[in-house]
Amino acid sequence: MNPIWVIAKKELGSFFDSLIAYVILVAFLGLSGLFTWDPLELIGRSDIFFRKQADLQAFFGIAYWTLFFFVPALTMRQIAEERKTGTIELLLTKDVSDRQLIIGKFMACFMMVCIALAFTLPYYITVARLGDIDHGATLSGYLGLLLMSAAYISIGLFASSVTSNQIVAFLLAILIGVLFHILFEVMAGNGQGWFSKLLENMSLRYHFDSIQRGVIDTKDLVYFASIIVLGLGLSELIISKRS
Repeated sequence: MNPIWVIAKKELGSFFDSLIAYVILVAFLGLSGLFTWDPLELIGRSDIFFRKQADLQAFFGIAYWTLFFFVPALTMRQIAEERKTGTIELLLTKDVSDRQLIIGKFMACFMMVCIALAFTLPYYITVARLGDIDHGATLSGYLGLLLMSAAYISIGLFASSVTSNQIVAFLLAILIGVLFHILFEVMAGNGQGWFSKLLENMSLRYHFDSIQRGVIDTKDLVYFASIIVLGLGLSELIISKRS
């Protein structure tokens, strides 16, 4: 069997063997459901009932932020824990390359995100029954969340590869995520000319919003692919140097 799939299956199973998967799923679905379906307006006025539109913009808005924190929680132990327990040396002495190890762990985390988003499909079905939903924009929104999550997973694996402390890995992933998530957008708004445009194109929000609107542009796909490849490549490099 392919080593990548073996590692991915093992890591995905480890999520469910512990409380990690259940806590993240309950928290993700609880927060996204609360902000998406809030008829009493207990937490604001951005839910479906207030918007009175058959779309999932409220869900995509909250998922954009919840995944920002939940993905680092998934990735923080992937390599850091292996280093702490010393199992990474044992694993790499077997017929498994550094790249296969990284990709396998990436796939496990990505499948976990896919499972979480799959549980929100009833939102889609319900809203489609309530009104004339734009199916293309909705599917693009889900694609945007998947691409964003994949980018954050690669960042999280990089953060986990540079330390044996899970908390440090989590905080480092959040710190790097803030750069792409917030700072580039803020700096672009305060800048001018070509430099402002450059910062805007480096902002994850800019590319996520473009896809979420239903516009799937090559530059957006290249942007996310670049972050993913860079994050995984750096993770592989660090493991090869330190293992």
